Amino acid sequence: MTNNTADAIIVGAGLAGLTAAAELGDRGKKVIVLDQEPERFLGGQAFWSLGGLFMVDTPEQRRMGIKDSHELALRDWMGSAQFDRDEDAWPRKWAEAYVEFAAGEMRPWLYEMGLRWFPIVGWAERGGSYADGHGNSVPRFHITWGTGPGVLTNFIRRVREHVSAGLIELKFRHQVSHIIMQNGCTKGVSGEILADDTAPHGAKTNRDEVGEFEVYAPSVIVTSGGIGGNFEMVRKNWPRDRLGEPPKDMVAGVPFHVDGRMIGISEKAGGHVINSDRMWHYTEGVRNWNPIWPSHGIRILPGPSSMWFDARGNRLKPPCMPGFDTLGTLQEILKTGYEYSWFVLTQKVIKKEFALSGSEQNPDMTDGGWREVLFQRVLTGSKATAPVEAFKEHGEDFIVANTLTELVSGMNQLGGGLIDETHLRAQIEARDSQVDNPFTKDAQIAAILAARNYRGDKLIRTAKPHKFLDPANGPLIAVKLHVLTRKTLGGLQTNLDSQMIGADGQVVPGLFAAGEVAGFGGGGYHGYNALEGSFLGGCIFSGRNAGRSRAVA
Repeated sequence: MTNNTADAIIVGAGLAGLTAAAELGDRGKKVIVLDQEPERFLGGQAFWSLGGLFMVDTPEQRRMGIKDSHELALRDWMGSAQFDRDEDAWPRKWAEAYVEFAAGEMRPWLYEMGLRWFPIVGWAERGGSYADGHGNSVPRFHITWGTGPGVLTNFIRRVREHVSAGLIELKFRHQVSHIIMQNGCTKGVSGEILADDTAPHGAKTNRDEVGEFEVYAPSVIVTSGGIGGNFEMVRKNWPRDRLGEPPKDMVAGVPFHVDGRMIGISEKAGGHVINSDRMWHYTEGVRNWNPIWPSHGIRILPGPSSMWFDARGNRLKPPCMPGFDTLGTLQEILKTGYEYSWFVLTQKVIKKEFALSGSEQNPDMTDGGWREVLFQRVLTGSKATAPVEAFKEHGEDFIVANTLTELVSGMNQLGGGLIDETHLRAQIEARDSQVDNPFTKDAQIAAILAARNYRGDKLIRTAKPHKFLDPANGPLIAVKLHVLTRKTLGGLQTNLDSQMIGADGQVVPGLFAAGEVAGFGGGGYHGYNALEGSFLGGCIFSGRNAGRSRAVA
């Protein structure tokens, strides 16, 4: 296929776009996939992810002694989503459909395709309040062997097979600027051809125009991602009524090309954005000492043991504990009038509990196998994984000290002199007093003990309770944490066929959206909170629905 017409055009070659393209190719449809980045960027944000998938009642869970069910997962999802708007009708339907998919067809379908998962299921976003509120009641975070690239591999393989068969054409450095509509129906897209760029994978590329293009199809599927790389857009959509003013200082958890430009273009063609104020940003961001894209930040995936303090050294109150309630903690941090916070921990904690989000920060799971995982995560003595140790040595947000006095001095140099050592010491001593026996009134210690009841956490994710101020457990470590941008929870409203719904509530003929640009389905199937593993899962599910939709001409 070498002309400028097709049955469908897909704008964006990330996971949602690849999934839609693969499904359309299976149906014998001719597809043109357009992406503004070079070919080596194929896969979009998913390439950089840890590869976690939210799945329910799986063999991996059962082998770890986890009792899960569709009913429990749906209760958790709805308690987290807290849908409360009239426009949540389609997002609610998408949420119900995704949980049914995650508890049924998802794993066997992906397994047959070739995906495999790390046997220890992660317990992400634990909530920490009430059973009918936010959070995962049980571990559901399934890390794919190969991480993000491992998720992409088989979708890319399927697309490449259809490319070889002449059904799919991939056009890179094609930046869409206009969706062509005629008499209310989709006819194609137009835009600019961008100059070649040799920037490393994920780095910022040029926007130098060297030509123009038009391609035509009766169906256009927008899978262009969110806004996390565009700080201006993040601040514009920031939920000030819930979180206050957006931070002046943020780090980017996604590449520069996650710019949100197709959202406005889709609106001009008749699409309708809902829930634009719902977003998902992390509180445990650190500046990447070896950055790839502008303002590159990495999220720490913490176990439950690090003590969490605000900028003035006041311990955050439960459920603002590591790994429990992302947006609740973000809200509490910003209430202090400062945009950053601190972890204080020991070498024993960083060894067992610190992981860094991203495929490039987990080479053992990305490129290796069991032997490499055991070497990196178990057989390294007192050291953490090599990427974590590199951040500890080179990262500007990490302070390592043998005494609390030295630690506070480093924190004050980095944070502006706000920490009082006596006050910080008293809080750590009080916490340390709770670890001499299995009884406690400290909510975080209780959470640690509960976590260690889960075999997976006890093995690789939760350190045995110990006294932070005992030199035998040192050195002490402090980490300055920044707000890290990540996901758009709202987006273009769609029905279950991924067809865009206009402001009048009617389908826009020939126009579709999938993945993050559609709020992962419906215009925001997460509601207000995410349960993790549901970003990649939402791209796969909504892209599949688009590719299988009989509404595609």
